[in-house]
Amino acid sequence: MIADRISSTFQTAAQGLAVQRERINIASQNIANARTSSPVGSTNVYRPKTVQTIGPEQSDFMSVLKESVSGLKTTNSKHLGSNADLLNQDKGPVGLGPDYVVAEEERFRYEYDPNHPDADENGMVRYPDVDMVQEMAELVSANRLYEANLSSIQAEKEMIKRSMEI
Repeated sequence: MIADRISSTFQTAAQGLAVQRERINIASQNIANARTSSPVGSTNVYRPKTVQTIGPEQSDFMSVLKESVSGLKTTNSKHLGSNADLLNQDKGPVGLGPDYVVAEEERFRYEYDPNHPDADENGMVRYPDVDMVQEMAELVSANRLYEANLSSIQAEKEMIKRSMEI
């Protein structure tokens, strides 16, 4: 159905927006907590985080393709071949956008500061190991990809609008 194809496009772009929003959020948290020290033996310490994206499964693509093909009109029953019964399965719209997982990392750096209240017996203070250049690059990259997903939504809306004028 045409409405499912349209919502699938928006759903895919929305999944992309969610991933980029999370990347911006995590990079901001890492930057904000880069100078957060932790007391010796504390279990409540900030650990640097990363966003790991997971692409769609090939089976998801195949189900979207089958759903798309099932709505086509044919003049000859041989056009779809012997898989015609498989193509008529209706599972609703499936987005092909990425999914993500937020992972914490056990990365710390130590600085010598014996006067710091969180210093251990050797005068070392534990901080999260956050690379500020990498985090800023992550922010810029995520921002650009967020804008690209918004552009795809705008383009789809414009196509729908123009198709209604025909």
